[in-house]
Amino acid sequence: MLPLFLGNLRGWEWLIIFLVILLLFGGKKIPELMRGLGKGLHSFRKGMEEAKAEIEKPLETEDKTK
Repeated sequence: MLPLFLGNLRGWEWLIIFLVILLLFGGKKIPELMRGLGKGLHSFRKGMEEAKAEIEKPLETEDKTK
């Protein structure tokens, strides 16, 4: 679920935001920033999958005992 202000942004607003980020971080830092963001997102998804597997694990063992 996106916050309300992110859902109302159009093409020009995204372009302005991108240019501001480019000015703040510079062209050399953006790939590093995106790489770190990607690794963090990958780690979060992996953790969510592990948590889901852990929650479903007891249900599978109960079904086998019946």
